[in-house]
Amino acid sequence: MRKPWIVGVVLAGVLLGACTDPASGPEITPPTPSVPTTTQRQAPAAPTSAPVVKSAPSVLYLGDSLAMESQKVLGAELRGQLDATYTSAPYSGTTPCDYLEGTRKGSLVPAGDKAAVLVRALHPDFVVLQFWGNAWGYTPCMDGITYDADREAYFDRYTADLKKLTAQITAAGGAQRPTIVWVLQGPDPITPERVRNVNALYETQARSSGDLVADAGKTVSPPNSRYTWTQYLPCTAYERAHPDYCTQPGNGRTALHLDSDYLHFCLAPTTSTPRPCPVPSPGILRIAREITRVIGAQAPSR
Repeated sequence: MRKPWIVGVVLAGVLLGACTDPASGPEITPPTPSVPTTTQRQAPAAPTSAPVVKSAPSVLYLGDSLAMESQKVLGAELRGQLDATYTSAPYSGTTPCDYLEGTRKGSLVPAGDKAAVLVRALHPDFVVLQFWGNAWGYTPCMDGITYDADREAYFDRYTADLKKLTAQITAAGGAQRPTIVWVLQGPDPITPERVRNVNALYETQARSSGDLVADAGKTVSPPNSRYTWTQYLPCTAYERAHPDYCTQPGNGRTALHLDSDYLHFCLAPTTSTPRPCPVPSPGILRIAREITRVIGAQAPSR
């Protein structure tokens, strides 16, 4: 297995095409986001005087390139396990401010796919938000704030944007406010403390607004070492029973990342046009199953 610092150097060019954001990379404009993959988008529901109790949850999934690659697998898990209605609208390279309405600067998310717009249209029970924490100067709405240049400003800006995004989703939901699920991210070999602190911001925001976190990042971390990056982990029982998901059955371990990409969990090479992952990838399945578990544990009480 390659050492993380070697991987980070080799991958800078590859990751740029997929709009990822290790702090050591150059700041260039990413490719124009593709049209989001949306499934089972439903017509706006008629206003009601009380929350509608449903036997199955409706879920909206928004986020960056990690959400882009995971969206089909998460949809399959939510439908298969919870009979959920599901819509996804991720855009690679994004940060929480990209999904805010009323941003003065340019955004990687078009107006029709802003979080509040989709909440008003779809009335989801859950809004799942997955952001790695873009640390570069990719997205104009971050006003040039980067982790390397000014860490305090970076975290202050993230804190403010999480609050704004929560407030906009709350207002858009009205009497049927959706529960927000903040997805905690996996280890980063380049800036491990950045990811730890970003996850802490998600946890703080969830507590303050009565929302949820899904620690999907823990499922792609070594046991008892939450923020240590690894390319391989022991196969789970499910992965051993399904050979496509246990990539090295002779060693009893499976790959989470390609040799050429330490960030993404898709085991197919990234492309200049963002896309859902086209091949079985154990890291993506682990993440999707944890998000589904968290929603399933909460959904019956609604």
